[in-house]
Amino acid sequence: MGAVMALASVWATTLATQSYGPVVMAICAILVGTGAGLVNGWLIAYGRLVPFIATLAMLVAARGLAQRMSDRKTQLIQADNTAIVDLSTTRLLGIPLLVYIFALVVVLGWILLNRTTFGRRTYAVGGNPEAARLAGIDVRRHTMLLYALSGLCCGVAAILIMARTTTGSSTHGDLYELDAIAAVIIGGTLLTGGRGTIIGSILGLLIFTLITNLFILNGLNTSDQLIAKGLIIVVAVLLQRRNLKERAP
Repeated sequence: MGAVMALASVWATTLATQSYGPVVMAICAILVGTGAGLVNGWLIAYGRLVPFIATLAMLVAARGLAQRMSDRKTQLIQADNTAIVDLSTTRLLGIPLLVYIFALVVVLGWILLNRTTFGRRTYAVGGNPEAARLAGIDVRRHTMLLYALSGLCCGVAAILIMARTTTGSSTHGDLYELDAIAAVIIGGTLLTGGRGTIIGSILGLLIFTLITNLFILNGLNTSDQLIAKGLIIVVAVLLQRRNLKERAP
């Protein structure tokens, strides 16, 4: 997640892209994120690579490409493209516009998962791919679309981080993968698939962010925070397994 977001932010803030204006910059970030997701999805669904290997390869490749494109330098958003920066400074009813964008993505995600055939198929594929295939679902195509959707969200996140920092950088989103995993696990999403909610993931994100802020307020250095985050993920997974065993007949 973080590496694709960094690549999208760098690609959208190159001088060539910025010369076309903020709308093209935003579209570029979304297309880059979606394209990376499609590559992941194709490799996993049609190339039959193990998801962990495919996404790990994308993590390394995307981060490396971002560093190559930016020459390891931070790319500033030019004064002509302040519309991107305005996303972080504009407030509606006293609430930053970024919060509304976040809420919109959450609402759309909830509707997609809970009120559409696509959402029902997603749970089916996650719970039991073979049963989903026998039920007539094109599991490979659906899997590829899910990874593309994930990449699209990375593109949106790239726009938001560009707005907040006024830059595109290969260091954006460093270790965000860890935060994403922790948020969804704490929110109740099963690593084995088939169960999980958008609302649960948001609550997990808020809890994880609260814990991180507490670490910062108590003066824990970065290395101690990473150790604590790793332990939180392990504990959350162990609690998940315990709950599954208790529910098993």
